[in-house]
Amino acid sequence: MVLQFGAALAGLVLVTVNPQYRAEELRYALRQSQAAGLVHGNVYRGVRMPDVVTQIRDDLPELRDTLCFDDWADFLATGTPTTALPEVHPDDPALIIYTSGTTGFAKGAMLHHLGVVNTAQMSTQRSGFHDGDVWINPIPLFHTGGGVLACVGTLSHRGTQVVVPQFDPALVLELIEAERGSMILTVPTILMALLDHPDRPDRDLSSLRTVMSGGSAVPAELVRRTKSTLDCDFSMLFGQAELHGVVTQTHPTDNDDDQAETLGRPLFHVEVKIADPETGATVPLGTEGEICARGYQNMLEYYNMPEETAATIDSEGWLHTGDMGTMDERGYVRFVGRLKDIIIRGGENIHPREIEELLYQHPQVADVAVFGVPDPHWGEQVGAAVRAADPQQPPTVEELHTYCRAHLAPFKTPKLWFFTDTFPLTPSGKIQKFVLRERVASGELVPAVLQTPAPTAN
Repeated sequence: MVLQFGAALAGLVLVTVNPQYRAEELRYALRQSQAAGLVHGNVYRGVRMPDVVTQIRDDLPELRDTLCFDDWADFLATGTPTTALPEVHPDDPALIIYTSGTTGFAKGAMLHHLGVVNTAQMSTQRSGFHDGDVWINPIPLFHTGGGVLACVGTLSHRGTQVVVPQFDPALVLELIEAERGSMILTVPTILMALLDHPDRPDRDLSSLRTVMSGGSAVPAELVRRTKSTLDCDFSMLFGQAELHGVVTQTHPTDNDDDQAETLGRPLFHVEVKIADPETGATVPLGTEGEICARGYQNMLEYYNMPEETAATIDSEGWLHTGDMGTMDERGYVRFVGRLKDIIIRGGENIHPREIEELLYQHPQVADVAVFGVPDPHWGEQVGAAVRAADPQQPPTVEELHTYCRAHLAPFKTPKLWFFTDTFPLTPSGKIQKFVLRERVASGELVPAVLQTPAPTAN
């Protein structure tokens, strides 16, 4: 957090990176963003981060400096006090947050100071967060949820942010009680873990006034269960990194049905329309269309990706979310589904194409399709349908799992593996992933069994 605020004051652009990234993923993010410096931790979930940096250091000629947080105090001591900070304007870039799109690898959403400050402040205000309140934050700081909403939102209301170093439901419950937390931002996976934990009935959670949740579709029943079990209010968030995290939100004073079944109304001073995906024209109230937004919460661009930026932000300034929804006469938005082929597992956005590109390199894989499979705990699990290069000698699930784990963060590694001789195709030859999902749901396509228990991928 000190690094984030210091970079903002100095007019530097901070690129946030998932600490679970392996060498290939980190190399891509640093190269694509043209990063000049890297600050990293020491060990994260058993992986020595300095070793990962060493693997890629020589491949990144623009990377001038690296610093481990273990040496943070020494680094600060090398500085000298100054008042000659640069003039930073509201529309200057502040953050690059990588998010998955519909094609290719992750894209760097370039966020600006105006959007960071206002989206955080407005969302926090709508949630009912009061000056001096305590925010328990189990969301990673490389997400807009943790790094924008929680960090800057708490600051804007002179509150206390309790940063959870790594999600552990028992620890979060303890912190709510010990720190008298009044607010928590979650994703459905975290929320279910808190509700189901055996410590929960014995903890004094009476200080908790509002639970906010988003990141993936939040089941209506989970909202109702949360309010009933924790005797608290609920605030549903809808947005994406390209929108600084939030574009619509429910209010704690909304009725139970609106809180559980809608995405709320647009944030203050934000325009939202439901558009025909083909023409961009606004559709009538109650009609399904693509959710589009325009205002201070829109990103500047996808960094160094002008074509992708133009495909997302049209000539009139509308940002096309790729999500389908409806709007009623009160301005409440409901989520219908996703145009984008993105898997959202436990609040993490996963791009299928990245996993497919990796599996295409496996000598025993002829064709592959990666898609989301509904899961009651994670929201979605990563599924991979594979056509073997030699049907008589197909790869084993264990081989494919090990192969992916060597190159991908654990949460991206497919959990469910399906083998097929043919794929359902469109007339142009594209794999129809929705048909694969239907076959999985009907039981026609059955996952192969992983014989060797896989490490838990949190």
